[in-house]
Amino acid sequence: MSTPSGPETPDVVLEEAAADAVRQGTDIRQKVQAMTLDALQNRRFDRQSIRDVVRSVTEGAVQGAGENGARIRGSMSEVLQGLDQAVRVSAEAGRVALNGLVATGRTFSEQDVKIALSELRKIEGDFLATVKQVADSANANVRPELREALRSARETGTATGKEVALAMGDFAKKFTAASFDAALVGLETAGEFGQRFALVASGVLGGLAEALRPPAGEEGSSKNGNG
Repeated sequence: MSTPSGPETPDVVLEEAAADAVRQGTDIRQKVQAMTLDALQNRRFDRQSIRDVVRSVTEGAVQGAGENGARIRGSMSEVLQGLDQAVRVSAEAGRVALNGLVATGRTFSEQDVKIALSELRKIEGDFLATVKQVADSANANVRPELREALRSARETGTATGKEVALAMGDFAKKFTAASFDAALVGLETAGEFGQRFALVASGVLGGLAEALRPPAGEEGSSKNGNG
């Protein structure tokens, strides 16, 4: 007796959407940015969620690239840029949320703030490392092109990295880089502050993502938007 398959998981749906975007070959960067932001809004604001979403989108893009050399060369860079812009918005949400919480004047421990900053500081590295993992396991046609897109992103600097630098700069006078590294406890175990930070950041992310969403009827109309 056959067992009916259940509904597709969010990760599978995301992979299929990314694959379709690459197969269609138009507005890849904008589509990837939008689907990544949509996925991030529906998950807890933490590093694991960002890694999971980045992995699903990248793996889907690899599937969609197939063996078309011309498609692969252009699409991998577009996918990476779309992911970068979406993850940058997440980093911005974290920065805005953390500044907002500290500005409320409530008594938060120094360790709480360090933990949140430590998590934000690692977002860019998580993003690039996850893409590298997918590239390393990709087929021989896609692997070199995705690695080249990744190399270029590291060389020129990512939008995510610039946003993280802003977050670090906001607190540079209060905490040293070494003190960030000393905050080894994960944000998910940071207690009440960690929960509040994740909740506020998710709300900020939703607002930022909505502001970036094109008006109805204009989606897909731009071929060269900056995201």
